[in-house]
Amino acid sequence: KEFLLSPIKMAGENLTVMMEFILLGFSDLPNLRGFLFGIFLVTYLSILIGNSLIIIITKVDAGLQTPMYFFLGNFSFLEICYTSVTLPRMLTNLWTQKRNISFLACSIQLCFLLILGNSECFLLGVMAYDRYVAICKPLNYPLIMNQKMCFQLLVGSWITGIPVQIALTYQIFSLPFCGSNKLNHVFCDIPPLLKLACGDTSMNEFSVYADAVLFAMVPFLLIVGSYVKIITTIFKLPSATGRHKAFSTCSSHLIVVGLFYGSGIIMYLRPKSSYSSGIDKVFSLFYTIVTPVFNPLIYSLRNKDVIAALRNLLTK
Repeated sequence: KEFLLSPIKMAGENLTVMMEFILLGFSDLPNLRGFLFGIFLVTYLSILIGNSLIIIITKVDAGLQTPMYFFLGNFSFLEICYTSVTLPRMLTNLWTQKRNISFLACSIQLCFLLILGNSECFLLGVMAYDRYVAICKPLNYPLIMNQKMCFQLLVGSWITGIPVQIALTYQIFSLPFCGSNKLNHVFCDIPPLLKLACGDTSMNEFSVYADAVLFAMVPFLLIVGSYVKIITTIFKLPSATGRHKAFSTCSSHLIVVGLFYGSGIIMYLRPKSSYSSGIDKVFSLFYTIVTPVFNPLIYSLRNKDVIAALRNLLTK
């Protein structure tokens, strides 16, 4: 079957209720199915292993028991969760060639994707604030970033926006989907779902933009503001060694922010007229897979403390 539709009778009218979607994914590249499966499997295993190592060393290494590494360990855990929402199903679809996903499963996948993406935005903002306090207010850093404050910031990053993301998911899936249910994407995401919806979706598009501004752009602006003050403070440092050390501790975070936000902004905030399913697939893979797989490499290769902790762990 190409799609599953269920006709029902309601108020004297025949309506069609969508029961499942077909994730087209990479169906237009049948000859590359095995290759893509191998690439995504290796990528997923790399994400699991790399981020798990970061979590372990930030828990067991005595030299990494600081707020910065506390947030880094939780960020790595978030990356594993975020990737696990999409990659296992993508691998299953490539292996079995069964691309159908139920209406309920699609809505749950989108909801978790939005919630975890929202948490990632806020956690990146919290990590930028931590660096701001460490560099701009070093004498007050232990007092400001105490254990209680770190825990509150972490919990806030995870739960802030959950009701809004659930409401947005409900709004999207309350739309009438008529005709084809072929979702030209690799997972359930808002742009391809809106493309399948019938009738006027302008209010839904406005809700998506408002959600992106509130829960993505506000943390991004806080990150930018923090780094403006950080860079200003760094340039005032008298020692070149001190400036280099301060820049090195911030550069890893900035790279991750650039990768995640760059692809996300292009995906969600570009004009509807420039919509392209092929481009959307690439950018969606970028912010859901590329950032998590490079996260451990970025933080380990540019951080002597992490390299030393990894060496000690592997030696033991």
